[in-house]
Amino acid sequence: MNSSSYEEGSSSASNQYTVNSSINEDENSSSTNESDSLYMIQELSYKPDVPQEFVPVKDSIFNSLFEGIKMYTNYAIMAGFDTRLSTQSRFGNGNDLIRKKYVICNRGSKDKKKYCDTLATGPVRRRENSTKIATGCTAKIIFECVYGTTYYKVLEFHELHNHPLVSVDDRCHLKKAKEMSYSEKEFIVRASTAKMGATTAYKLRATLRGGYQYMKPKIADYKNFRRGINRILWYKDAQIIVNKMNDRRDHYPNYSFEFARDGNVLSAMFWADEREKAYYNEFGDVISFDATFRTNKYQMIFVPFTAIDHHKKSVTVGAGLLSNETIESYCWLLKAFLKAHGKQPTIVLTDQDPAIKQAIQLVSGDLIKNTDFRKRFNKLVWDMYIKPDEFENKWELIINEFNLEDKRWFNDMFEFRNLWIPAYFNDIRMCGLMKTTSRSESMNSFFNTYSQTGNLLLNFMMNYDTAIQKQRNTQQELDRATKEASYIFRTPREIERHASKVQIKLPEEDIRCTCENFNRIGILCRHAFCILMKFGIKQIPEQYIVSRWRKDVISRHYHFGRHVSDSGDAETAKLVNEAYYNFESCLDILRADKEKLASFIQKIEIMHKELENDTSYGIMNKKTDVDMVSKLMNISVPKNIEILVPQIQRNKGSGKKKRLISATEKACENSNKQSRICSGCGERAPHNLRTCPIKKAVEQSAK
Repeated sequence: MNSSSYEEGSSSASNQYTVNSSINEDENSSSTNESDSLYMIQELSYKPDVPQEFVPVKDSIFNSLFEGIKMYTNYAIMAGFDTRLSTQSRFGNGNDLIRKKYVICNRGSKDKKKYCDTLATGPVRRRENSTKIATGCTAKIIFECVYGTTYYKVLEFHELHNHPLVSVDDRCHLKKAKEMSYSEKEFIVRASTAKMGATTAYKLRATLRGGYQYMKPKIADYKNFRRGINRILWYKDAQIIVNKMNDRRDHYPNYSFEFARDGNVLSAMFWADEREKAYYNEFGDVISFDATFRTNKYQMIFVPFTAIDHHKKSVTVGAGLLSNETIESYCWLLKAFLKAHGKQPTIVLTDQDPAIKQAIQLVSGDLIKNTDFRKRFNKLVWDMYIKPDEFENKWELIINEFNLEDKRWFNDMFEFRNLWIPAYFNDIRMCGLMKTTSRSESMNSFFNTYSQTGNLLLNFMMNYDTAIQKQRNTQQELDRATKEASYIFRTPREIERHASKVQIKLPEEDIRCTCENFNRIGILCRHAFCILMKFGIKQIPEQYIVSRWRKDVISRHYHFGRHVSDSGDAETAKLVNEAYYNFESCLDILRADKEKLASFIQKIEIMHKELENDTSYGIMNKKTDVDMVSKLMNISVPKNIEILVPQIQRNKGSGKKKRLISATEKACENSNKQSRICSGCGERAPHNLRTCPIKKAVEQSAK
C-alpha cells in the first residue's frame, strides 16, 4: 500500500490464510455437522505509515486542549484519515473546564439502520444507500486535563484502523484538506455583495487561482457555507438589520434611520446618510421615486429617492423598504423622508398605479395603435412652451375629433391635469430637469444588478452599500476629470472664458427670455448670451450662476467622514490590502525566476509554521459558527428577538404567482405521445411519484 502497512489485529496474515484454507478442506470433506464449520475470521488492521516523531505518545503534555487536538489532526492528515470530535466530560460543580475529550476517526461510529421498503409509495426510502462511511473504526485519542492546571495529557492512543487509509494522491479530498480558510469565507461573503452566488464565486475563485485543481474546498463546501450563514441569520434577520441601522445612527455623523412595525413584525424602514443629505440639500429641488420589487426574500418593496447632480447623473438621496403598497405605508415613508431632510422638494415625480396601462388599453381599444393620435397627443402633453389655456383648447379638439368624450380615463386625467402637464408648472424653478420617472426606473435597474430575490435584509443592505459605493466612486471620478479638464473655446469672447472659470464678482444684471431655459434647468440659454455680448457684458451675472451646477458644489461645503461600509476595522482592512498588494508585487518580481520563487515560498512556509505554533493566533479557529458569521458580516447576532421578519408579500408589480407555461410544455400536452409510467400508482399518466394524486390522497387521509 502507498501510505500504510497493514497487519492482523492479534495474529499474522498467514494465520488468516490458514483459516481460509481450513474452510476449503472442511467443505471438501462434506462434514455433516454445519456448526463445526463456523470460524471467526478477524478483519485486517491498518497501521498508518507516519514518521515516528509525529506519532502521538501516551502521557504527552500539551499547554491546551486546542494544541493537543491540532497535533492529532496534523497526524491524521499525514496518515490519511479524517478525525471527528466526539464525547467529552466536565469537572462539574461550577467548573466548566473539560476534564476528558475524545477525538476519533470519522469512520468510528456504526451505521444507523434506516427503514427501507422497495414497495413503498410514500416518503419512505425505497432503496438502501449504497455509500457507507462508518465502519466502527476504533482508532482514537483521549485527552485528559492535568488536575489543578490547564494542561492536557494523552490518556489513551489507539493507532490501528479497520479500513484502508487514503493514499497520498487522494489526501486532497480529506475533510481537513477541504476546510475553508477565513480568507475564502470572506471572499464568499464579499462576492455576495456583487450579486454573486456560491457557484459563481467558486468559479471566479478557481479562475483566479489558475484552475480547479488548485481549489481545496469543493463547490458543495461553498454552497454549504452560504446555507449555513442563512440558517444562522434568517429568523433573526429583522432584529439584526434594525440593530445594525440603529448602530449606524448612533455612531455615524448625521445619519438618519426610521423603522415601523406592525405588532412585532417589521413593516417599513427609511435611511439616509450624511452624503445623501448633502446631495438632497444641493440637488433636491426635483426628485423622483418609484418602487421596485424582487430585491429581498420577503418581497418588501424597495423605494429609492433619486435626484440629479451637477454632472446630470442620478444620485440617491435616501431609500426605504415597505412591506405593502398602501396609502398609509407611503405616507409613513414620506414623513420619514421629510424628517430626515428637513425641507420639502420643489417637485416630486412618481409613477401611477401599474394598472393604468391595462386601463388605457381597455378604454382606448385600437386608438392606441393610431399613429396620428399618438403623435398629436404626445406633442400636446410634452410641450414645455405651451400655456395652460392653449393646452385646454387643444385637448378639447383632440377629444372631440376622436370621440373620446365618454371615456372615463381621459376625463379623470384632465381633472388633475395640473399634476402632470408641464404647462401648469413651467413657472417652478428646475421643472425641466425631470419630466418622467425614467430616472427612477434607471436607478431601480442599477440597484437590481447588485441585489436578488433570495436576499435576507442584511444581505440586501450589504448589496445596497456596494451599489452606493459604485455610484459615489463614479461621481468622484467625474469631479476629478472636471477639475483637470482643459476647455476648447469656440469663440474669442471673454464671456466664454468666464463661463469656464465661473468667478462671481459682478453686480446684478436682469436677463429674461421667453424660452425660460434658465427657469426650467438653471442654465442661461443661447439667446441670453447673445444679449450679454451685445451689451458688452464680459462676465456672467452672479444670480445666473446656480450653485447646483458648480464644479465644487459638494467639496466646497461638505467634509464627509468615512463612507458607511461596515467592513469592520478600517485600519485592519487597510493593512490587509497592503499585505495583499506587497505579496502580489513580490510574486510579480519573482515569477520569471523559479529558484528565487521556490526560496521565497520556503520563507513564507517557515513564517506560516511559526504563526501556527503561536497559540495566540489560534483564537479565530476556536470561534463558533455564530462567532464566525458575526465577524464576517460585522454584526452582533442577538439572543433576544423582539422584531420578527415580515411575511412574504404579494404586491402590485411583483409578478404573478402562476408560472408561465413554456412552448415545450404546451407541445407535450397536446401531443399523442404516451406518458411515462408513474412509479407511485403504476399507471401511464402525466405525473410522477412526487405529484401523484393517489399518493397525495393517501398522505392527506393519513393526516
